[in-house]
Amino acid sequence: MDWAIFIVSALIILVGGVGVVISRNPVHAALSLVMTLFGVAVLFVEQEAQFLAAVQVIVYAGAIVVLFLFVIMLLGVDQAENLEAEPLVGQRPAAVIVGVLALAELFLLAHNQWVSGQPSVVGPVRGGSTDPNVDRLAKILFTRYLLPFEATSVLLVIAVIGAVVLARRPLRREQAGESQEPLP
Repeated sequence: MDWAIFIVSALIILVGGVGVVISRNPVHAALSLVMTLFGVAVLFVEQEAQFLAAVQVIVYAGAIVVLFLFVIMLLGVDQAENLEAEPLVGQRPAAVIVGVLALAELFLLAHNQWVSGQPSVVGPVRGGSTDPNVDRLAKILFTRYLLPFEATSVLLVIAVIGAVVLARRPLRREQAGESQEPLP
């Protein structure tokens, strides 16, 4: 029975992954991503990792994909805009400064022993602690694993910004009151 569940889940994951890559419609790609994430959640349940399966469904398939769908809907991918006009003056220099500061913070945190996989948090809990698992998980997540946790949030913000940038379409000359050719 385990093999059957694994094979069906793997096929669902593969079909969903291919659907994400080859879909022309961004909403269909997001729904294919949901299918892939549900397949991964089934594999987590099969491995008796119910917490990870719940996180997979609630956080990724629920919140993240809904966020992507809202971004897709709010972008108005059928609208065109003038890519040569910069709406916020000084935006690019500010982005460079914030990027350099974020890299500096990353290097400072990495040299401050805040990297993942420290031997002190790998393996079973030592010392017979009576703290509930949720308390221990929160303490580890927001102390030792704070850097990977925050890096994940930064990556999600970068993905949303990338979707916005990729969805911008150049303004056609007919919309600008000129001939029928698109602007270079």
